[in-house]
Amino acid sequence: MQTMTPFEHAPEAALDWHRSGTGAALATVVQTWGSAPRRTGSQLVVSGEGQIEGSVSGGCVEGAVVSEALEALQDGQHRLLEFGVSDEDAFAVGLACGGTIKVLVEPVGSALPEALLHELVEARAGRAPVAYEVNLATGARRLTRTEYPDRMRMDRSGLEEDGETFVAVHNPPLRLVCVGAVHITQALVPMARIAGYDPVIIDPRTAFASPERFPDETLMDDWPDEAVEKLGLDTRTALVLLTHDPKLDDPALQAALAADVFYIGALGSKKTHAARVGRMQHAGFTEDQIARIHGPIGLDIGAASPAEIAVSILSEMTAVLRGKQP
Repeated sequence: MQTMTPFEHAPEAALDWHRSGTGAALATVVQTWGSAPRRTGSQLVVSGEGQIEGSVSGGCVEGAVVSEALEALQDGQHRLLEFGVSDEDAFAVGLACGGTIKVLVEPVGSALPEALLHELVEARAGRAPVAYEVNLATGARRLTRTEYPDRMRMDRSGLEEDGETFVAVHNPPLRLVCVGAVHITQALVPMARIAGYDPVIIDPRTAFASPERFPDETLMDDWPDEAVEKLGLDTRTALVLLTHDPKLDDPALQAALAADVFYIGALGSKKTHAARVGRMQHAGFTEDQIARIHGPIGLDIGAASPAEIAVSILSEMTAVLRGKQP
């Protein structure tokens, strides 16, 4: 399974350090200009003993942020820092030129209430998309699950137009559920992993879903409907059906149509898809539910080989995720 990079664990580390008694301050990139080393929303957590996890600049300004965080733990006040990253420092972390970043430092337990951080950590653990909102001028903070739909869809943290309200998007990791351990899956899974997905492969045919064919991947040999029930289906899940066998594809498809996955794709010709639509109608699904199925799967780029088909599938998944409905 995909593992988070260290800065993605920053809220959890901050809560742990605070509760252990060492104290913690959370530093978040709230705005960037130029070629900033880390994107908006990147986080660094600093303990009261000077331990750190994560990054806000790839090493360019971490030392200064740590010093400010330790001071914030003493006075209990949040602070907004601004740094210019020189071209020389930027080149050291792999960028062609420098830029400027603003970093919000929030000591836990004073500026950032422990209860609010706990609620955030709980939401992340439960794969619940949530946005953390803070007014940089007043320090007012809250979590919201219903506002900022565009930011949530685009995974885009940042300042609102008022220049004072910062919104940090905390989306669950993307997940790709593949039904069918076929050649296309062998190409799609590593591509999807590079794009930030956590892949799972479901196929009760153990000759197909073998560690030899899919080394270091998560394999489930359950019947597909049982497997997706174990996994749970949510708004950050994409389901692709690749077996060509209704006995395997349809149980997972019906589970996905009844859930809120963001993408459903099914392999097959137009004739195959028409038959699939008929089966779903017979199963009682509505026209709107069935219209969520992308079939034949993938963008029409003239793909022929398994790898090209995988490219077309991942492209279509990305378009749907980002609101560019193909």
